[in-house]
Amino acid sequence: MLDLLDRQQSLTINQWKIFTACLFSIVIDFFDFGLICFVLAFFVKDWHLTFGQSGAILFASGVAAVPGGIFFGWLGDKIGRRTVFMMMILTLSFATGVMALAPDHGWIFIATMRFIVGLGVGGLAAVDLPLLQEFVPASKRGWVSGLSIGLLPLGPLLAALFSASLGPMIGWRGLFAIGLVPAAFAFVIRLWVPESPRWLYGQGRFEEARRSLAWALMVDPGAIQLPASLPERRKTSWTELFNYPRSVAAGIMVGLSSTGAVGLALWGATLLVLVLKVTPAQAAYLSVWIALIGIPGRAVGAWLSDGLGRRPAGLLLSIASGVAMSLAGYLHEFYLGSVSLFFLLLMLTSFCTNASFSVVFPYMAELWPAQLRASGFGLVYGCSNLAKFIGPAGLAVIAGASNYVAPKATLDALVPGFNYFAVWFLLAIVAFLFVGIETRGRTLDELDAALARPEALRALPR
Repeated sequence: MLDLLDRQQSLTINQWKIFTACLFSIVIDFFDFGLICFVLAFFVKDWHLTFGQSGAILFASGVAAVPGGIFFGWLGDKIGRRTVFMMMILTLSFATGVMALAPDHGWIFIATMRFIVGLGVGGLAAVDLPLLQEFVPASKRGWVSGLSIGLLPLGPLLAALFSASLGPMIGWRGLFAIGLVPAAFAFVIRLWVPESPRWLYGQGRFEEARRSLAWALMVDPGAIQLPASLPERRKTSWTELFNYPRSVAAGIMVGLSSTGAVGLALWGATLLVLVLKVTPAQAAYLSVWIALIGIPGRAVGAWLSDGLGRRPAGLLLSIASGVAMSLAGYLHEFYLGSVSLFFLLLMLTSFCTNASFSVVFPYMAELWPAQLRASGFGLVYGCSNLAKFIGPAGLAVIAGASNYVAPKATLDALVPGFNYFAVWFLLAIVAFLFVGIETRGRTLDELDAALARPEALRALPR
């Protein structure tokens, strides 16, 4: 029955609806997540925040995204991807909006709310890609999955635009209040997105699976025959994830390679203020271009994912990202005419890292059998969210956590800080070279069968 998906030559309008819903959920996810890096620049000096206090605000969501991804990924396998999807949209939206009520100098309150935002970010991502991948054929899974996170830079881009244009008028409280708006998107999900037919099938809800599949393929449910003998529902335990050590290792390593990119993204606006001596609003405008170039980067990564394969594409883009990141630190004082090389290299870094993410994150979701897909992706994505902690915290440690955020303290730490960001891409390089399997072109059922038999898995090309 589910093979009907893999026989498709083109996607239906309803499948594009699911793609669109997942696409915009990622934008919402990272709008709320990224807004803090621009808002922080508005009050970091007035509140006399140290690097340690600023880092706590920035990495609180990263700390929470670890248990968020693991727990809500597990919940997505238990109660369904769609239900958790809506829960997480509401969680991160309301937590962002509540920060508008923070008291002056209330950095602890903001860090606490950012922790809740992180739960929503981790939980949403844990079910988003598995839901989409279970609705599309294998021949299109790579580029569709990659493109579904292609507009992720639009989240930080919108955060930058709102901060630059509205920040001076409505202040940082007003910017946080805007974070409530995406909560309405949960109702769009309820209307547009049915539950995954693969998840329903695995739960023994075969008639519902047929209706979901028929909706996706835009055919009458009666035209889809149920199997002659229906399989019994097999109960699974979360601990079964560790029966797939290669998947665990590869998923966590490629996920943690994002540490430097996340650290740079969260410190980015503040570093632009300090390095280029611009205002927070001007830094936000510059950040618009840095975010904007990430969108074609995502498209290139999605194309390379199916064009070259997950492993070659991931390897190439990880090397390019690390080199661009390191150069940004070494050349931060130089100008090409009147244009800062620091700014240009941040744009190049944004392009390369965003392209790599279009390969890495869909790949992390492909490494698991159907009955454990959300749990497995939630585990490795949750662990990869340590990046949101150790990325921004790393620069704070290098600069000195007790130092106040001031140009001297930051510029002295810039070269070692950017090298720290860059070295994390070595994890992905090692994983793609020696640990990960190639998933391009294989149906989810083929991967399920191989993962269930270690000897078959060893036979898959590395």
